[in-house]
Amino acid sequence: MNDFKILFVDDDKQILEIIELYLKRHGYEITTSNNGFEALDLISKGSFSLVFTDLIMPEISGLDLLKSVKQINPDIDVIIVTGYGTIESAIEALKLGGYDYLQKPINFERLKILIDRIVEKRRLQLENILIKRRLKDRFSYDQIIGKSAPMQQIYEVIDRISLSNPTVLIQGESGTGKELVANVIHQNSIRKDKPFIPVNCGAISEGLLESELFGHVKGAFTGAVKDNIGLFMAADGGTLFLDEIAEVPPPVQVKLLRALQEKKIRRVGDTQEIDVNVRIIAATNKNLDKAIEQKTFRKDLYYRLNVISIKMPALREIKEDIPHLVNHFIKKFGQSTKRNVKGISPEAMDLLTGYHWPGNVRQLENVIERAFALGSGEIIDSTDLPSEIRSLQKEETRQELDFNLSANEKRLIIRALKHAKGNKAEAAKLLGINLTTVYRKLEKYRINDLLAAS
Repeated sequence: MNDFKILFVDDDKQILEIIELYLKRHGYEITTSNNGFEALDLISKGSFSLVFTDLIMPEISGLDLLKSVKQINPDIDVIIVTGYGTIESAIEALKLGGYDYLQKPINFERLKILIDRIVEKRRLQLENILIKRRLKDRFSYDQIIGKSAPMQQIYEVIDRISLSNPTVLIQGESGTGKELVANVIHQNSIRKDKPFIPVNCGAISEGLLESELFGHVKGAFTGAVKDNIGLFMAADGGTLFLDEIAEVPPPVQVKLLRALQEKKIRRVGDTQEIDVNVRIIAATNKNLDKAIEQKTFRKDLYYRLNVISIKMPALREIKEDIPHLVNHFIKKFGQSTKRNVKGISPEAMDLLTGYHWPGNVRQLENVIERAFALGSGEIIDSTDLPSEIRSLQKEETRQELDFNLSANEKRLIIRALKHAKGNKAEAAKLLGINLTTVYRKLEKYRINDLLAAS
């Protein structure tokens, strides 16, 4: 498991050096500490899966460290290590939630067996989570709706990062649901009981953004009449969602990078740094590669943010999800407005699936909300839809008046090919004919030439 991190705590530096050398040689990611309080600080900031702690230490006992670790994150496995081991202390450690007990002098073979056992346990836990979720009817993931392949991939990513805390960068057009996905990631993480705080970086002026994020002390600038903790501290232990991250000005990008790297912030006007424990999820509808080329966005910050990347598809790319989204919004607005709308007419659904949706899911939601506000029947009909969507119906009507079989057949094949992005096998499925017939029609109507010219 790439995200399996070990912390080994012992006041004997020589033991730590030997343990670190041995575990790194066997491919484990290991951090060491010879101070119990420093170890607690590392645990509160990091994402460790396993902690080994000496039982007898000058600053804090191994049992007290075990209690504190379980308060910070009950999912971290803790193994007590001691040269003064007794049955009583072993039983006490297990009662407090310890995974096992290891005596000094350390048997390296047993050490490796214990680690491998926990790695396998966690692998099986994650596998069970994934299997259970895959067995569900994945039309949705919490409030995220969609059964298309791109949406299934997003569900898979959320599943896989649910037991860890990587930084996530969500990219996609406006209206695709980036904040919704960020919230679902938070709610399915070990931070779910802590705050989720969204902030639109593009809606805050450059002069105020630094203070908004990191806070300020009284008198730091004109109007700073009292201390302000800032959003990083407000989200401590939880998730800070930085929407429109591309709009963050370069000077603030530098401080944001330091906060991500060092997990420390400095309030405006303050001389002291403050430790923070925040998971960052960022989002943008801009092309960050282009912004990096234009020197408006730092490459090192991009790499820090882009640990896990999620690409939100435009609605025109997942039109098979439109019926599921429509039904979801009908149910949502039915509950909020108390209107008894039972569904949508086939004609209206055809118009919705045929529309290009420049505003994506947000625009679709607004269209259904509009239908609830202006309509009066139990079924949403085409007359309840905006004029720009109904105009498709007029175009279809004009085409239906053409009774030339060959012309309509050619038009239908071209539409199927465009919808399938040139995939002839997929177009054949859409048309309900076999692949051989598609190739024959392509040659008959010289459609390849027409598509090449268009």
